[in-house]
Amino acid sequence: MSSPREVTLIPGDGIGPAITDATVRLLEAAGANITWDRQIAGAAAVKELGDPLPEATLDSVRRTKLALKGPLETPVGKGFRSINVALRKEFDLYANLRPAKTVIPGQRFENVDVVLVRENTEGLYVGIENYVKVGDDPHAVAQSVAVVSRAGAERIIRYAFEYAVKHGRKRVTIVHKANILKYSQGLFLETGKKVAAEYAGRVESDDKIVDACAMELVMRPEKFDVIVTTNLFGDILSDLTSGLVGGLGLTPGANIGYDCGIFEAVHGTAPDIAGKGIANPTAVMLAGCQLLDHIGEQPRADRIRAAIEATLRERKVVTRDVGGTAGTDEYTDAVIARLQG
Repeated sequence: MSSPREVTLIPGDGIGPAITDATVRLLEAAGANITWDRQIAGAAAVKELGDPLPEATLDSVRRTKLALKGPLETPVGKGFRSINVALRKEFDLYANLRPAKTVIPGQRFENVDVVLVRENTEGLYVGIENYVKVGDDPHAVAQSVAVVSRAGAERIIRYAFEYAVKHGRKRVTIVHKANILKYSQGLFLETGKKVAAEYAGRVESDDKIVDACAMELVMRPEKFDVIVTTNLFGDILSDLTSGLVGGLGLTPGANIGYDCGIFEAVHGTAPDIAGKGIANPTAVMLAGCQLLDHIGEQPRADRIRAAIEATLRERKVVTRDVGGTAGTDEYTDAVIARLQG
């Protein structure tokens, strides 16, 4: 057997420790060849060390090049900036991968299977913001700058097409707002069409204006396969696609760079249920599967995904957010039993 892969484990805030512990238990039950380096970030790190993103945590990720992360608390409108954004910038995690697939029967849509690829380091999230003073009001006007580069657009769009080729996907849809934002979004669309031409005959492509895309996603989501878009639009649309299949508790996220990957639950910290043992760990479990895919353990990841999906479809032992009564541990036990059965 090869040497185990070391992975940085960041349990997170709120329900994070409970759902990451459940995921570690599941991956170990599946025989994943992983060792864990536990580190902290977010509110937990502020409380313990006075720093939301300690250097020890960054050093761990620099060494391992891999991390599994629970949700982290980010204050709204004040306090420290998003740790998620900081991690993406620090490790140039330019691609955010958000799959959404119908698993639980009886949902509004039965045949959703869409992968959203979001540009993760540019756009409006670069953090270039300022106030403009008018009269006596120093905060009379707020400005935010969106940055779209040709290089940044090309690498995320190429990532989407390469993902489609590798995973047998048929179509990539480039989502934009080039009809209004003619420079930034126009550059993204122009670059997308050039990249798409290189894949003609292998992967179909089209483009949609973001508002039209949002409407079509809630009317005919089965039409979509792979979507690639800019940072803000991807942030919004990825939550929309999660809603199509049952919510954020069922959808994972992967942040991929050239030599580093951070895999996470994309939902919040849910402080109202933290410590009650009822949180749904499915999203971070599926993020763990993405991590296994990334390190070449796709057969093991597929086995875990199959066990999760079978447990959810049966609906006998599922958490409250998806219509059941099971707690976190009981649900995890059911998935492990299915995996080992």
